[in-house]
Amino acid sequence: MGKTISCSVLLTLISCFSLQFATALDTITPSKSIKDPESIISQSGVFRLGFFSFANSSNRYVGILYNQIPVQTVVWVANRNKPLKDSSGILNISDDGKLVVLNGKAEILWSSNVTNLVPNATTAQLLNSGNLVLNNGEDGGSSLWESFQDPSNAFIETMEIGTDVKKGRKVELKSWKSIDDPSDGNFSFAIEPFNIPEGIIRKNNKLYFRTGPWNGNIFLGVILTGYLDGFYMAADNQQQTYYLTYNFSNNSMSMYYELNSQGKFVERQWDAGKGDWINRYPILQTDCDDYGKCGSFGMCDSTKRPICSCLKGFKPRNIEGWSKGNWSSGCLRTTPLQCQRDSNNGSETGQGDDGFLKLKMMKVPAFPDRSSLINRDCKDQCLKSCSCVAYAYDDGLGCMFWGGDLIDVQKFSTRGVDLYIRLPSSELDKGKSKKVIVFTTAIAGIVIITISALFLWCRMAKQRGRNKIWKQIKLQIYSENVEENLIGVKFQQLPLFNFEELATATDNFHDTKKLGQGGFGPVYRGTLGDGKEIAVKRLSKASGQGLEEFMNEVVVISKLQHRNLVRLFGCCVEGEETMLVYEYMPNTSLDAFLFG
Repeated sequence: MGKTISCSVLLTLISCFSLQFATALDTITPSKSIKDPESIISQSGVFRLGFFSFANSSNRYVGILYNQIPVQTVVWVANRNKPLKDSSGILNISDDGKLVVLNGKAEILWSSNVTNLVPNATTAQLLNSGNLVLNNGEDGGSSLWESFQDPSNAFIETMEIGTDVKKGRKVELKSWKSIDDPSDGNFSFAIEPFNIPEGIIRKNNKLYFRTGPWNGNIFLGVILTGYLDGFYMAADNQQQTYYLTYNFSNNSMSMYYELNSQGKFVERQWDAGKGDWINRYPILQTDCDDYGKCGSFGMCDSTKRPICSCLKGFKPRNIEGWSKGNWSSGCLRTTPLQCQRDSNNGSETGQGDDGFLKLKMMKVPAFPDRSSLINRDCKDQCLKSCSCVAYAYDDGLGCMFWGGDLIDVQKFSTRGVDLYIRLPSSELDKGKSKKVIVFTTAIAGIVIITISALFLWCRMAKQRGRNKIWKQIKLQIYSENVEENLIGVKFQQLPLFNFEELATATDNFHDTKKLGQGGFGPVYRGTLGDGKEIAVKRLSKASGQGLEEFMNEVVVISKLQHRNLVRLFGCCVEGEETMLVYEYMPNTSLDAFLFG
């Protein structure tokens, strides 16, 4: 029995000791504060809460850091706007139950800023998630305040960024002024409900970037959605609460997101091999990501120069500013819509006289309305209202409609949705006319090129045929071992005439040019372009003289040379035409000379 009691006492003492040790590690109590440079560490050892400085500054801050990563990485700062000027700082629970940062003069530099607390009953614990929680000890440990509800520039796993409309509460990231100054910078990131929830980055409280609507799986305005794997939007339209969070399946991966001082939303992943953080940028890739870069009814395409252009059916509102690269004034319609609303009685006419221009792979414009209609009904629904200027469809959201100006329209290289822009029929007909003209011009060009190619091929075929015959004639002459200096005409210089040239020389073989007719065809007198007179023997198809006889005549005449014999100038072989070209003898025939 004595041994049993002793063991029970021993276990109780160990349990109490362990509880006190755990409290010392991760918890601050009214009786247990931390002084610079002390810290507390989460039970997992991943995060640390304590005092720190930046390399280029002597200011001291209280914050949460990664504990096991050798590079100082701060994910939350308490007194970011009021740094300690020395190492006299204290973080403790005040008499009224708040968590406060004090300097050496006992001045409060930061407070958890909650009210109606029970004095001496609150504790602050650093959880394994990196969340610092102020609990009410007398109320079952319920949370009174959390660092996740007052974040700095870091978005940590399981943290919720969002908006509670009814309570008027918003949890948003705030950028630092610089990498070594954690005071509030120019940028913030929050979830805005609008008609469909979106992630919004603001610069000096003005809209700077929008993620596009959340469709239940992705943000429609973010191309690199793979960088946002694990993100989830909890949206309750009845309660009007909208929160964005994320959770990785790989718990061993050190990774978080940060809104940096330049307004970029950065994915940061620890690379143990390199010993440094690897940064990736899922949004704000190009100038087109700047909200409203091209103004109303302007479209931004980062692959074009200039990047801004007016949508079809629209023209620049300020041509001078547009030409100088100032596109903020946007565009206006060149032709009014046919659908018109009577301002007196509200009646609408001409709804069916408009049409839609389809734009593929687009970032949807800002502030759409939504309907649960199926895809095929979106167009008809939009046509029913003169105020509807565009529509789109997404499987997760249904139909989206826009009235008024279209802002922040962007052309994506991948992903995106099909956006339908309302235009009067006359503008759509212009596009069709242009397409017909382009198509007709293209067809005409193809026909011309085909005909030209065919004509060239025919000419080349004819030339190859003529060259083949000419080559046969040369071979026949050389096969008889006749040297060039014995041939009446230097054979290599004997020209090959074309049919058109001889037809021109003989006035198209006119009867007035006819010198006579032999058994193998008529002979015509002609004059070449250089003034030389010739006699053209045009072999008749009915003469029976074939290629062999023609070649023989060329060879024989080429061999003979005598002052009383006519000289052969050349020949013509083209299609079915074969002609011999002789020098013209101005005198009459020999029998006329002999017999008068």
